[in-house]
Amino acid sequence: MIQRIPFTHLSDAEWEALRPYLARAAPQGRPIRDARQRMNGIFRLVATDAPWREVPEEYGAAATVARHFRRLTHAALWKRLLQALYGLEPTHPLYGLRRIIFRCCRRAARIRGLRLIMLARRLGFEQALPGPPWMVADPDLSESLRRWQLRHRDNFPAFVRRWGKTLRTLLTLAGGRPNMPRAVRLALP
Repeated sequence: MIQRIPFTHLSDAEWEALRPYLARAAPQGRPIRDARQRMNGIFRLVATDAPWREVPEEYGAAATVARHFRRLTHAALWKRLLQALYGLEPTHPLYGLRRIIFRCCRRAARIRGLRLIMLARRLGFEQALPGPPWMVADPDLSESLRRWQLRHRDNFPAFVRRWGKTLRTLLTLAGGRPNMPRAVRLALP
């Protein structure tokens, strides 16, 4: 496991700032045991580029930590944390976790898709995007292009002949790359 960004266990202040955003119980209604330890495991792994199976034993079973991450993603934790980070001052304990939260959002974007990408773009958190901004889908741009296309629908064939290459380039930018090269993902901080 190669450490990509510095990682330390959650301090008491960081844990208290993070805890209100976490679910108190599992979907079955049972209280979550060792939630802080699981979050430390998630953050420890996300600080590297390792797969989930390489979660150190001290944080629990790798499958349990990975399942907890997926549940948190489906419960929109990373969305809520991005929204919370938007208005924070640099002295807030949660602000100190922003780099690791951004890296979690990159992994969560594989599960949540465009919703999380769109939120990160709208809030201006380019570090939370799963790739360089020019390679990641831009839903706002695609909506603008759709409205532009509807305005010119009467003379659309002539419009495409005149602006076809530019339109294709814009649509490619709006849609993003279907597959992000691993080397590009690994180059991100």
